Amino acid sequence: MAVFAKSQVPQFSVEVYQNPYLPEGGREVNAIVTVTSTGGGTTGGIPFAGASPTASAVPGPSAPSAGVVLMVDCSGSMDYPPTKMRNARDATAAAVDTLRDGVAFAVVAGTHKAVEVYPGNGRLAVADPATRAGAKEALRRLQAGGGTAIGTWLRLADRLLGSADVAIRHGILLTDGRNEHESPEDLRAALDACAGRFTCDARGVGTDWEVKEVTGIAAALLGTADIVADPGGLAADFTSMMETAMGKEVADVALRLWTPVGAEIAFVKQVAPTVADLTARRTGAGPRAGDYPTGSWGDESRDYHLCVRVNAAGTGQEMLAARASLIVPAADGGTPRVLAQGLVRAVWTDDLAASTAINAQVAHYTGQAELAQVIQQGLQARKSGDFDGATAKLGRAVQLAARSGNEDTAKLLSKVVDVVDVATGTVRLKAKVADADEMTLETRSTKTVRVKK
Repeated sequence: MAVFAKSQVPQFSVEVYQNPYLPEGGREVNAIVTVTSTGGGTTGGIPFAGASPTASAVPGPSAPSAGVVLMVDCSGSMDYPPTKMRNARDATAAAVDTLRDGVAFAVVAGTHKAVEVYPGNGRLAVADPATRAGAKEALRRLQAGGGTAIGTWLRLADRLLGSADVAIRHGILLTDGRNEHESPEDLRAALDACAGRFTCDARGVGTDWEVKEVTGIAAALLGTADIVADPGGLAADFTSMMETAMGKEVADVALRLWTPVGAEIAFVKQVAPTVADLTARRTGAGPRAGDYPTGSWGDESRDYHLCVRVNAAGTGQEMLAARASLIVPAADGGTPRVLAQGLVRAVWTDDLAASTAINAQVAHYTGQAELAQVIQQGLQARKSGDFDGATAKLGRAVQLAARSGNEDTAKLLSKVVDVVDVATGTVRLKAKVADADEMTLETRSTKTVRVKK
């Protein structure tokens, strides 16, 4: 069993990277906002060097209360090959072993319905040696059979997590097939009902599942998505996911953006460690302010790209274009606590060199967002038989991956195309591509790299 050493409560910082200079009459301000949490968790991020941040520690216990529900696909397809179900049981047992003492947890078997495997009776167990052993004994009895209706799994996880008074609420979901026993509308309704109530990491095992379903679940519930093409790799992946979940210290963190009269947010995207568009997830937070959900945090750092449209102004004028604050709800339902904040500025100038310069951070992440988009467009074109379009899009992806230093994505692309010239993005589509290689590229297309220092 993993042992987690806890230190002080986490501290958050916000850093803003931008070129504030606009030409006379310019209206669009772009900035990268880097949020870093340090000193509290047990996993992950490398603090991002840069300008002096504002920072605030989060009050609370060193080991926050947490609840985790593991949702294991037990549909009939999990029996083909028979080792797949055994690997899923072993992986879930490994994740249970990684639970920190005192964490509330449950295991759910998912088919065309959701069934409580452990502990049962609509409740969560509290992790200790006895309950971990009990959960693993229950896992040994799991058998494959039935269909797939993921929305029912998520709704049961929501009910179970809602039954416990815990600060961190998290799900881990494994599927090996398509969501064939409920409509897309039913799954979307379940995701809408669960959004903001718990976070969820989703994994597809093998190659018979739908990438957009699994990545859509993770995106809606602010978790991660990935492929485990070889079921033998499930235990290591589940252990890693649970270790990360156990490192979360602060839940329900939101990025609050305030803009002055006449200014508006054009878009907000998380751009590291993955690309995720948060624009449509805004909730009002008083006059000229809106909150964008970021989920739970441990020791880690994430980057966000903000685009703000302001009223045009003349040379020499300056304004605060936006204030970015990181907030958490107050325990008593009162005023949210501000953890850290940073300022986005706009300065109008007649210096052409200053106003046309693109900040290195903004340029890098604009390219990373385009990289994710052209990969997805290229793979879709390939599936639909538009080979010229696929070649053009995936060639652009090769060019962008090389330019940004995204070596992992470049390696994945090389399994789908033969690269003729990296600099110009000249490629040839491979005649034969393994399903696992294509699905891995699509699933991981949104993973980004940071600007090289």
